[in-house]
Amino acid sequence: MKLSHYILGKWTPHAGEGLPQYDAVTGEVIGTCGTEGLDYADIMAYGRQVGGAALRKMTFRERGLMLKKLAFRLHEIRQHYYPLSYRTGATKSDSWVDIDGGIGTLFAYASLRRKLPDDYLWVDGEQARLSKQGSFTGQHVFIPRQGVAIHINAFNFPIWGMLEKLSGNWLAGMPAVVKPSELTSFLAEAMVRDIIESGIVPEGALQLINGPGRGILDPVTGQDVVTFTGSASTGRLLRSHPAVIAEAVHFNMEADSLNAAVLGKDVNPGSEEFSLFIKEIRREMTAKCGQKCTAIRRVIVPADRLEAVEKALADSLAQTAIGNPGNEKVRMGALVSIGQREKVRTQLGELLRASTLVYGNPDQVEVLEADDRTGAFMSPLILRNESPFRQEASHQVEAFGPIVTLMPYAETPEAVELVNKGKGSLVSTLCTADPEIAREYVLGAGPYHGRILILNRESAPESTGHGSPMPLLVHGGPGRAGGGEELGGLRGISHYLQRTALQGHPTMLTAVTNVYQPGGFQKETPVHPFRKYFEELEIGETLVTSRHTVTEADIVNFANVSGDHFYAHVDETALEGTPFERRVAHGYWVLSKAAGLFVEPKKGPVLLNYGLEECRFTKPVYPGMTIGVKLTVKEKIAQEQRDDEDFRKGIVKWLADVTDETGETVAIATVLTMVKMKPSTH
Repeated sequence: MKLSHYILGKWTPHAGEGLPQYDAVTGEVIGTCGTEGLDYADIMAYGRQVGGAALRKMTFRERGLMLKKLAFRLHEIRQHYYPLSYRTGATKSDSWVDIDGGIGTLFAYASLRRKLPDDYLWVDGEQARLSKQGSFTGQHVFIPRQGVAIHINAFNFPIWGMLEKLSGNWLAGMPAVVKPSELTSFLAEAMVRDIIESGIVPEGALQLINGPGRGILDPVTGQDVVTFTGSASTGRLLRSHPAVIAEAVHFNMEADSLNAAVLGKDVNPGSEEFSLFIKEIRREMTAKCGQKCTAIRRVIVPADRLEAVEKALADSLAQTAIGNPGNEKVRMGALVSIGQREKVRTQLGELLRASTLVYGNPDQVEVLEADDRTGAFMSPLILRNESPFRQEASHQVEAFGPIVTLMPYAETPEAVELVNKGKGSLVSTLCTADPEIAREYVLGAGPYHGRILILNRESAPESTGHGSPMPLLVHGGPGRAGGGEELGGLRGISHYLQRTALQGHPTMLTAVTNVYQPGGFQKETPVHPFRKYFEELEIGETLVTSRHTVTEADIVNFANVSGDHFYAHVDETALEGTPFERRVAHGYWVLSKAAGLFVEPKKGPVLLNYGLEECRFTKPVYPGMTIGVKLTVKEKIAQEQRDDEDFRKGIVKWLADVTDETGETVAIATVLTMVKMKPSTH
């Protein structure tokens, strides 16, 4: 069977003989893939002109809804990917991480639409005041790049690796060309076929290259983005591509690294933490047969507990059934190919120059419902490096399979030094119940790691584990790990956006951003804004309220109602050495009184107070001062209807500027209300 590309709007079988893809369990040929004769310049141009244009016509919110719809569709049909996944050597639980985990990431990124505007640009941070009078200000915005994201993915997670990247570039408004590994791209192709058939994603937003992809980076420009997951050596080669350098292409690299697990000095054999530590190492050795960029490679333990860890881990691994993933008893499948197994054995030889093999046989393994001669099976192996400061191969060579090296340390600073010898890792785990050890470790190891899991009995019941990147946390690491970041919630979409600094008058920047910029034109209307529907409100529309002169009775009454008898509000004799000249009004009274001044009491389109985003009390308010409010429509965010019975509504953000009789601001807040939309006419 010839695998196909999806390019230029159609499925195209590969040309030439192609490269074979093998069933990791049986050794049978699944199909062939190849990229001979592809015109990458045309493919990239198609993505930019067709896919990019279509995505940029959608707002951030609309693209988030697209992700949600696609996630539901893939979730409905996800079971038909599992039999194909087993052919990569993955067990059912391995496949769940890849398939359900990838779809779960789509759902997670779809939910981020609630934090993004229903607009084509995204305001980043606060206004920068650039002049004394406020007529010249600045504001950062994010705008989708007008290029293509090229995703070069690894063989170990053909679906998760694809979907976690697509989630970010699609939400940002950028099309993608996906080039999965030629070892397992048959699984990625199966899902891409379903995505294209669904019609949910605009044409040109997704293209698939099935094969080696030589030359794929030749036509890149400064508007494109390249993401790479795989070995550090391949990543460095791609990052140094002449076009990537010449065009200053944004390149995000997530490379395999020598991740470590450290047993804290406080953890002893027989304790719950000790058992959790062993369980975590076994899971990381056997999941995906150790073929994970986040897998534990080095196990660093107090010297007097080295023997206990070795025995406990060996006993645990001996209970792990290896073989055909279709067998329900199997807990560890195969490496992705015979060729990959030979590569791991070569890497093992390098490691054995510095270490001793203490568990497992690299040349044979007992398997269930399979043949270890035709399938790419391998025994889990434990090595032991007694002199990790002198024998440094353990910190330099990564065998991408089920292999760990045990090594001793004396005190926590030594453990940190050993961990950092990996020269940058995606993740490390520290197993401890001692907060002081945890803090010392994080301060020392943090600069060398993208993520640190602190494992103990309190976190374990809900912990997702050492090897699981989560959508809301960054996935990446410094140094050897590539220096990149993926995921991380909203951070994950920033790679595909250009941050641009705008400068100008606040009125102009308000018009450009659709977010009110302080100092901009404020429009008063004869109708109270709380009498208007969501669609009728305009950015910059302002209500100037009546004013109120503050009395001591106001302060006393609020203290009694709220129970806030803080000395500055109720005891004038206690003010020496404070910033206050005399009894001062409560900040929350000022805010409450402001609401009393700007609220329209009659029933109208405003449904409820949704909360506060920002609030500052900038000047003391004393009895005798007179305060008033300018309430300005700052931003509008439409909300989705949950069902036909739900209100059509949106969230309105108001800038509430409370001033005194001199015009100086005493309090400023961003107030949120839920406001009805106009009744539907159909």
